[in-house]
Amino acid sequence: MRGLTWDHPRGYAPLDELTRLDQAGDHPYGQVPEPIVWDRQPLEGFESEPIAKLAATYDVMVIDHPGLGAATDALVPMEELFAPEELAGLRFAGRSRESYHLDGRQWALPLDAATQVAAARPGVTVPATWPEVIDLAKSTRMALCLGGPHAFLMFCALCSGDFLDEAAGERALELMAELLALSDPESSLLNPIGVLDAMTAGAVDCCPLLYGYASYDLAFSDAPAWPGKAPGSVLGGTGLVVSRRRIGTIRDAVRAHLLRLTSEPVQTGLFPATGGQPASAAAWQREGFYRDTAATMEAAWIRPRFPGYIALQERSSALIRAGLLARTPAPALLGDLREEWRNA
Repeated sequence: MRGLTWDHPRGYAPLDELTRLDQAGDHPYGQVPEPIVWDRQPLEGFESEPIAKLAATYDVMVIDHPGLGAATDALVPMEELFAPEELAGLRFAGRSRESYHLDGRQWALPLDAATQVAAARPGVTVPATWPEVIDLAKSTRMALCLGGPHAFLMFCALCSGDFLDEAAGERALELMAELLALSDPESSLLNPIGVLDAMTAGAVDCCPLLYGYASYDLAFSDAPAWPGKAPGSVLGGTGLVVSRRRIGTIRDAVRAHLLRLTSEPVQTGLFPATGGQPASAAAWQREGFYRDTAATMEAAWIRPRFPGYIALQERSSALIRAGLLARTPAPALLGDLREEWRNA
């Protein structure tokens, strides 16, 4: 069987370890009819490569939920693989399960859970509200996270997902502009891994909003909020989807793999031990990274999943990034964004 995941230890290390155990005949997490050999794609491909195209080659894929809308014809819904009681018995963090539920069907099982949170070097505390974050930026080395799609995702988090609200949109862009002017310009244009690496190396002290990685030895906390509101954040993570291409011959093997990958021993034991970031609800009760960001995970917004959304996300992010760097006034930049959305 062939599988595809993303090219970061968090995405491949637990899967490769299970394959190694299977090939060695060692089965501490249970047996499967045959192992999966996992290929890897870059993070940029994971965020944008069409799932339906990949389903022509791979049996099981690790995917991001916004790509589902254009891919369901190529996938097997979980209801065709599992009994209702089997699906009901699985417990996942926050709205992870819901993010893969579309048109009345469950198209993926959560494998990895993530959302935008605050991160800082030890000894630095990111405050709980955005006005306080501005004050912090004046006295510490801060970075934003605006690379790739993340400028738009920060904007969405600041709008609590309601990015069509004009007042909320202008407020979000004004805050982003003010923070960028106070932040490290080079690090702020990186993706989450780049920002976290810069923080680990000592180049910056904190980032108020980026996707959390439990494997970093940094202090993570709930995302900042507007005063009186819940933390604003956009759900990330990954899910396991199954291609229709060979399901008639590998159905039992696929079932066995998905049940094992979402099992408590794998999610709470193997995943953390090998650098993975589990999706199970039980794992997110652990002290440290998980418990410290659990409230944000519960409140996170699910991105749209209609065909064409991912391309719109990329274009919107590029517009925001360019507008912030050019110091375009927030009303004008929001107007450019709304024009882009009208033409989508």
